[in-house]
Amino acid sequence: MSAGCCDHGHEHANAAASSPAYKRILWVALAVNLAMFVVEIGAGVAAQSVSLLADSLDFLGDAGNYGISLFVLGMAIQWRARASLLKAASMGAFGLWVAITTINHAMAGTVPAAPVMGIVGALALAANFGVALLLYRWREGDSNMRSVWICTRNDAIGNVAVLAAAAGVFGSGSGWPDYLVAAIMSGLALVGAVQVTRQAIAELRQSREAVPQAVGSL
Repeated sequence: MSAGCCDHGHEHANAAASSPAYKRILWVALAVNLAMFVVEIGAGVAAQSVSLLADSLDFLGDAGNYGISLFVLGMAIQWRARASLLKAASMGAFGLWVAITTINHAMAGTVPAAPVMGIVGALALAANFGVALLLYRWREGDSNMRSVWICTRNDAIGNVAVLAAAAGVFGSGSGWPDYLVAAIMSGLALVGAVQVTRQAIAELRQSREAVPQAVGSL
């Protein structure tokens, strides 16, 4: 009985993920993230802000994740789960990179340009909030759909934190608010990677268990 319910859930998620509306939203999200990567990588270097640099690479990683999601839409649950594991690995790698970069900036005592952080952070928040609104109805489903939502949600939270860091840097004249926000973004990426990995592994196990049962019912 549980296997049958599982199969029904996979079929429902597959149908939802394969809808033309969801595909259009993913294409929009892909374009927005690529554009924001270009904007933020330039601003991050100019402002010497580790949180902006972290957010720019997050935009690039998310663009890649959206591309992977588009590629595996409509495929069997096993392939979508494997794609989710790949995306989880990229989220984890991003989190570790941000952590290392933050430590380096903290040791160097870098003080970023607060006005640039504020302007670009606000633009990034608007972009991510718009994408999050589009994806909100698709936040539940298989690990592939959930990984897309988690990435987008984390981005919006990170952008709010970047704005707070800009205010902190401006008020204190110190780089520590920037370092703190980057550390938070690193933690969000690592936690998200663990969440997606667990769900993807569970889906792979369920799909393997369903095969012998399906053969036995023939």
